Amino acid sequence: MTPRAAIIGLSGQSLTAEEAALLRARAPVGIILFARNVADPAQLRRLTADIRGTLGAEAPILIDQEGGRVARLKPPHWDRFPPAAGFEGMAEPALRASAQLLGATCVAEGLDVVCAPVLDLRVPHAHGVIGDRAFSADPAEIARLGAAFVTGLQQAGAIPVIKHIPGHGRAMADSHVELPRVGANEADLAADIAPFRALAGSGAWAMTAHVLYEAWDSALPATISPVVVERIIRGAIGFDGVLVTDDLAMGALQGASNDLAGAAIAAGCDLVLHCTGRLADSAALLDGCPPLTDRAAERLAEARAVRDAFHGRDPAALRALRDAILSNPFAAAPGDDPTARPA
Repeated sequence: MTPRAAIIGLSGQSLTAEEAALLRARAPVGIILFARNVADPAQLRRLTADIRGTLGAEAPILIDQEGGRVARLKPPHWDRFPPAAGFEGMAEPALRASAQLLGATCVAEGLDVVCAPVLDLRVPHAHGVIGDRAFSADPAEIARLGAAFVTGLQQAGAIPVIKHIPGHGRAMADSHVELPRVGANEADLAADIAPFRALAGSGAWAMTAHVLYEAWDSALPATISPVVVERIIRGAIGFDGVLVTDDLAMGALQGASNDLAGAAIAAGCDLVLHCTGRLADSAALLDGCPPLTDRAAERLAEARAVRDAFHGRDPAALRALRDAILSNPFAAAPGDDPTARPA
């Protein structure tokens, strides 16, 4: 059975009988987990095993684990990771080691797709929903550090998700609550898309921004805009990887999620994300969601292949490397090869 082109949330810390029945009858591509789904390592491993036992061994399981204030795995069971802004100006090995340790933490619990890093600009006076989740206000610095973060996750066996394409940094509103409108002209927006263009061929997935860019499409937000997806994301940015929407249940989008799912796929997204975890919501979303396309399936396989080509390290060694570098953050790390691959 071809799965629906959707990633959905679950209600709690175990897969209920009703949820399992829904997954078997109207299978989504994968699942995204939140703090409500997480208690401790043993519980989380049982849950991820049950998900894959129902959906299949290759079903992606996503989590938002950026570091800083966006982290679903937290102490005392898991390490605390710094926010992206804390790495500005540092040599890449510190961030690569931190990202690889973060990725290894997720992979150990059965989570193989990490929704990070944020490649948005840190724009002064914009809404704080991005803030220290962004590496910098400088597109070149974001691209430099974003590349290190992506590589670190891949070395750990995780698939990164760069977000929020084509850029959420200028938004003056929180898209969780309402639709931001960005009035910047195309020349100014070139800075927003530059980090995404730099990482377009990295093997990462990308997550859309629920933002309306007046210079590109004055009627529709990026997630459901064929113009933005095809002309900007696939065209100007050159991103040809897995494109997943941000949560369709967020306040920025108006209308039923099942209708929005069809609009997003028609616009050129590969997958839609729906995070409430409420069974009726998930059922309605899956009823209205188109099946995964052949091209989307190819993109999913391509992202897995890039991840699998990287060579991982032992978490204890990574922790020691990260801590040593952070004690002298502007020094290079001898022998650290960001592109190490298996022989």
